[in-house]
Amino acid sequence: MGHVGVTKQKIVRTGRVKLPGQDAASAKEIIGDALEMAGQGAFALVIECLPAVLGAIISRSLDIPTIGIGSGPDCDGQALVTQDMLGLYKELAPRFLKRYADLGQVTVDALETFRREVESGAFPAPEHTYPIDEAELARLLQQLRV
Repeated sequence: MGHVGVTKQKIVRTGRVKLPGQDAASAKEIIGDALEMAGQGAFALVIECLPAVLGAIISRSLDIPTIGIGSGPDCDGQALVTQDMLGLYKELAPRFLKRYADLGQVTVDALETFRREVESGAFPAPEHTYPIDEAELARLLQQLRV
């Protein structure tokens, strides 16, 4: 699978999204890269953070499926990074990102509740543990006294 445009690793490393394909020369180079990858046997191509029209041109130019991430509706499929769309990673919010939930805050709230319940002794309660038959417990304790 090939990949043109922005990569998550580059965003994290630089701390920003630098949009490629904003001028004719770099757009032509990206199209050439996409054609080359398809020609070399790529079975699909991720097109990330490119102008929508460039996503359309690349998708129409290839016989392999394209997966768009912020590259317009004309790609064959669409993808978002799960952690981003669920609100688990808030440090960056690229324009193409649509958050469908705020699980980051839900996660923080759940962990704080867990901590409080452990510290207070409310968790684990009997319904969160497994019993042992009293006779078996007596045998075990007898054997441990050996």
